[in-house]
Amino acid sequence: MRVGVDVGGTFTDLVVVGPRRLRVVKVLSTPEAPERGVWRAYGAARLKEAPSALIHGSTIATNALLERKGARAVLVVTAGFEDLLELRRQDRAALYDLALHHPPPLVPRERVVGAAERVGPSGPVVPLTDEAVRAAIAAVVRLEPEAVGVSLLFAFRHPEHEHRLSAALRAALPGVPVVASHELVPRHREYERTSTVAAEAFLRPRVGRYVASFAAEAAARGVGAPRVLASNGGALSGELAATRAVWLALSGPVGGIQGAALVGAASGCTDLLTLDMGGTSADAGVVLGGEATLAAHGAIAGVPVALPHIAIETVSAGGGSVGWLDSGGALRVGPESAGAAPGPACYGLGGTRPTVTDAYVALGWIADGAVLGGSITVSRARSLAVVGDLARQARLGVAECALGMVRIAETAMARALRRVSVERGLDPRTLTLVAFGGAGPLAGCALAELLGVRRVLFPPHAGALCALGMAAAADLAEHTVSVLLTAGEFASRAAALAAPLVARVRGDLPGAAIRFVAECRYAGQGYELDVPCVEGAWERLARDFHEAHERAFGYRDLAGAVEVIALRGIGRVGSGTARLAWRRPARAGRGRDRAASGRARRRRIRLPDREANAAVYEWEALEPERELASPSLIAGRSATALISPGWAARVNGIGAIVVEPGGA
Repeated sequence: MRVGVDVGGTFTDLVVVGPRRLRVVKVLSTPEAPERGVWRAYGAARLKEAPSALIHGSTIATNALLERKGARAVLVVTAGFEDLLELRRQDRAALYDLALHHPPPLVPRERVVGAAERVGPSGPVVPLTDEAVRAAIAAVVRLEPEAVGVSLLFAFRHPEHEHRLSAALRAALPGVPVVASHELVPRHREYERTSTVAAEAFLRPRVGRYVASFAAEAAARGVGAPRVLASNGGALSGELAATRAVWLALSGPVGGIQGAALVGAASGCTDLLTLDMGGTSADAGVVLGGEATLAAHGAIAGVPVALPHIAIETVSAGGGSVGWLDSGGALRVGPESAGAAPGPACYGLGGTRPTVTDAYVALGWIADGAVLGGSITVSRARSLAVVGDLARQARLGVAECALGMVRIAETAMARALRRVSVERGLDPRTLTLVAFGGAGPLAGCALAELLGVRRVLFPPHAGALCALGMAAAADLAEHTVSVLLTAGEFASRAAALAAPLVARVRGDLPGAAIRFVAECRYAGQGYELDVPCVEGAWERLARDFHEAHERAFGYRDLAGAVEVIALRGIGRVGSGTARLAWRRPARAGRGRDRAASGRARRRRIRLPDREANAAVYEWEALEPERELASPSLIAGRSATALISPGWAARVNGIGAIVVEPGGA
């Protein structure tokens, strides 16, 4: 039995996965102390035995970056490069907006210390003397750090100076975390490497305290070895998570993409667009060949991070996103969210501003009196009141205002889906859209129409799919070595480069099965493509890169020199959830269930072009191969779906709803 817990902006979802069952629990999140929501959900599950694994997605690192609430960190760099974090790459936050600025660095200039040393690509240029070490340590101690980062030039290739400095700092500052770039992120590109080290130092004390507290509470409840989901989709032990804080920056959203990959595989679809619409935001991703796509570089909360992570685009278009009018009188939605407290007005918890969820309720897409998350009863009167206030300000009818809010949110989500597909060389028309989260299935058909997608999947337990992805996550460990060789040179030295990677990965994760990914580019290009490579067949790498480049960008240059920039070793220990009990088997004696699945109620709803009587089905009672009329609403315990006119739907063998263009 495995348990996954997703801490969302509005609800905390818990999924219990056993050999013959799959159970979902939802409780309101506790933003002031997210771990309290985790243990409330765990208590509500009333488990009779301790699970073999408890994996949760934590927002602790993400929130610390967003709110800039981390440790008092000090950064040690090569003398003369103290302004590196301020200079960035001398690009502007927005090309044509002179008033927009990058967020300030996590470590301000006054807490950056220059060490008198210099290493070049061939080795030391200015030696690191004992006096220089003592001077750097004295400067760091005077700044009273809670954590220290060390990032020296060319330490990814020649780490001797950095190793010596970090060892001296650890001896001089016992109990203070010291992060060395050659240990955390041995990559070229000094700015991204240094930014990642600064982020790790900024986050590690807070994340370490959280992980230790969570592990202690788990032990008190009889739960052994809890894990935290990392940004690459793998589960990390508490010990590793405490020293890989920056790996947790996308901990929550990646669980949904992992869950979507499971649903797609069980439904016979391996190339997917994924859209997770939660309470605060919507997250878009891509799954190809059954695996979530990774990005080697990116920025999280404006902080460049040079660590592989599942590629995700996030927009402020969740169910709690607030509708408002800008100074020109135009209707806007987000980025502010009502969250869990006070929440949408329809929840009756004190919310007084219209949200996307209120718009859905006002349109009749979510029923008056519906119970969300097992505890929140929806009030249509409250939604109509707050949407009506905004409508009067905008000089619109209530239905027009609600539809406008919904369409604005859908347009933002469509932009995110285009960024993860079209802008990366993928045609969304060749992919299946998996829409999930509490409100994702309400937007699925509209998003498919905007993107030209021909098939949409609404998963069973759609509102808790992130937690399901976490419960099914494998344990992963990953390490990188900088290469900077041509493909031919790499092939002759690959075995020697791979051996220490294998040792480091298995040191973190004994018994792991290891695969390799090379980061390659044509000579002269600025960024790389990930190319899987097979141990012992390194000479195939150039050919595989040409093919990958053509898939991504539409052309290949067979005469161009191929460079290998880095080699990653990824270790995996499987989760043991190959067979999931997606739905409870139908029981012939339960006539009520059979009747509920066969007979639909009717509800008057507002569609973009007209009012209509929609069929209303109970999601959990639908039987496999059931065909659903359109327009229709499918009301579930964790999510609600809308089948728009012009689409046909049926229930597949795992309880997912497959939606394709078709008859009425």
